[in-house]
Amino acid sequence: MNRLSALPNGQWPAEELLVGHCENLLHVRNLIRRIAPADMTVLITGETGTGKELAARAIHGLSPRRNGPFVSVNCAAIPDSLLESELFGFEKGAFTGAMIRQQGKLRAAHRGTIFLDEVGDMSLQTQAKILRTIESQEIQPLGETRNISIDVRVVAATHQNLERLISEQKFRADLFFRLNVLPVYLPPLRERRDDIPELVDCFIRELNQRYGRCVAGVTKGGLRLLRNQEWPGNVRQLRNVIEGAYLICSSQFVTAADLRWLHWTLAKGPHLTAQLSSQELPHVPMAPEPDRLLEALQATRWNKSKAAEILRCSRMTVYRRIAKYGLQQEGPLVESQPDGGLANV
Repeated sequence: MNRLSALPNGQWPAEELLVGHCENLLHVRNLIRRIAPADMTVLITGETGTGKELAARAIHGLSPRRNGPFVSVNCAAIPDSLLESELFGFEKGAFTGAMIRQQGKLRAAHRGTIFLDEVGDMSLQTQAKILRTIESQEIQPLGETRNISIDVRVVAATHQNLERLISEQKFRADLFFRLNVLPVYLPPLRERRDDIPELVDCFIRELNQRYGRCVAGVTKGGLRLLRNQEWPGNVRQLRNVIEGAYLICSSQFVTAADLRWLHWTLAKGPHLTAQLSSQELPHVPMAPEPDRLLEALQATRWNKSKAAEILRCSRMTVYRRIAKYGLQQEGPLVESQPDGGLANV
């Protein structure tokens, strides 16, 4: 079951949407609880993939507008020439190709919340119209001669530095001050590494529901590997990595060996996927050789051939390294049971 569609209008409490208990995330959740009932504009900032839309949904779900619509608009994904008509709507015949009347996202959000994601990508002209809408609670669709009253709360988000854009005359200062009444900053994942086990736990549960499997969790070695990454794509990147490792894992637990299949994602970022084939992927050592060998053996139940595939070496090399490091299937160097799955924070 998708977390954002399980209840009408994505109504989930902040505790469910923003997973984690580190100090800076607890501050964000407490702030959301305090500002949600105020019905003021909110500006959410943070790097890409930190969960800005989840924060916006939490604000909506805790507000008096919770029973109204939540309408999300990604301003960066819509060409600027179309964004104005997408937001404000248009009448039939307003421009070439306008064959039917369209009410627009702002009108669709009447008595609810509209989330303007990546608001820094708006043109100055559209910014001026949004500012007027916030202040007057009125819109004028393209081709319409009269103003239409609406009742909408605006929550905006951006990963850009709007103050810098103001200095470059790419963003209106008056709109910034109007949006920034109640600012919310979402910390990057590298500043909340202690939340990684809880986030992983959440993702594994969702994947089990989606794929009908019973993966128990991620081994301690896998969690150590995840904690040591920089995560330039933040929570979104973590989720994608977990899904990839989940799909290739062949045991009850996702192991560090499963995650190392995705070392190009962890080390270089997802942009390399379109550039490199599986044969071209660079080897990125992430742990001492004995640890890599042991985890590959554990992941394959000590199947030497499969371990060799994971380590990209011959089966005889695996045998030689087992002898070299004195590894045994039973003994102190091998954990007697799975690593205990996910640690709950």
